[in-house]
Amino acid sequence: MIQLHDVDLKLLRVFATIVKCGGFSAAQAALNSGQSTISEQMAHLEARLGVKLCQRGRSGFRLTEQGVAVHEATLRLLAAVENFCMDADVLKQQISGRLNLGIIDSTITDPDSPIPQTTQRFVSRGHDVHLNVYIGSPAELEERVLDGRLHLAVGHFPIHVSGLCYSRIYQEVSGLFCGRRHPLDSHPAEGAELLRQIGNSRIVVRGYMQDQELDLLRVDKAAATVDNIEALAILIISGAYLGFLPVHFAAQWVKTGDMRQLAATELRLISPFDVVTRRGVTPPPILRAFLEDLSACSRNGGHSISPGRP
Repeated sequence: MIQLHDVDLKLLRVFATIVKCGGFSAAQAALNSGQSTISEQMAHLEARLGVKLCQRGRSGFRLTEQGVAVHEATLRLLAAVENFCMDADVLKQQISGRLNLGIIDSTITDPDSPIPQTTQRFVSRGHDVHLNVYIGSPAELEERVLDGRLHLAVGHFPIHVSGLCYSRIYQEVSGLFCGRRHPLDSHPAEGAELLRQIGNSRIVVRGYMQDQELDLLRVDKAAATVDNIEALAILIISGAYLGFLPVHFAAQWVKTGDMRQLAATELRLISPFDVVTRRGVTPPPILRAFLEDLSACSRNGGHSISPGRP
């Protein structure tokens, strides 16, 4: 039995090209080789196989009976090799390039956030990717997804912007907190008395959640406005302000006694977190792959996250 090597496959491709072109001379351009080189290659192939494959002379080029059989077998072999290569490419397919991901700030302490697990799952696929992470406010994230600077963003987006698609992935719970220097820390109140003292306190709010937070506290206006969680925490720890913080983020200061949560059952906000993508744009493979992993890792009931979905 003949053992095929890489050189044999190369020679069989030369043979198939010669037959397709109808002769040695006609195959020179297709093979980018001179006639003498082609003749040497055919002689080598015939020696390897031990049969005469073709006749050429004044009567022209023609295959021998063995040449016809070898040509048919060659076409089957080359087709099988091509199919194998295509299947192998699918199996080993790697996503490459740069993925630009935006995230709202201070989600690192949230056990419900699917981003860490999604990132681990995505990277473990062996993709040759460069991950660029941008932390920003909801408005900044939406703007960057719209203009293409970000492929996707994850956060709480109270107002949905035209041109973007929002898919729910999880939710975040916020509570009202005071610092240890605030009067309500040492003398906590309840019910109507708590609302009265809240009304007499300085309230700091997140700009993108101002209406929700003030409505829940029954307060007309805020004394301070911030656009990120860290700034909010700084003002609350000062003792000069009350404000809503994500419970998971405030837990570190509650544990040390630097913060106290007030009326945890009554004064709480639940904020849906969405993944945002640009509407009407064909997503690159790198984005599709990340969204598949995000869908698998998020608590969205197993629903697929598809870019472009309303």
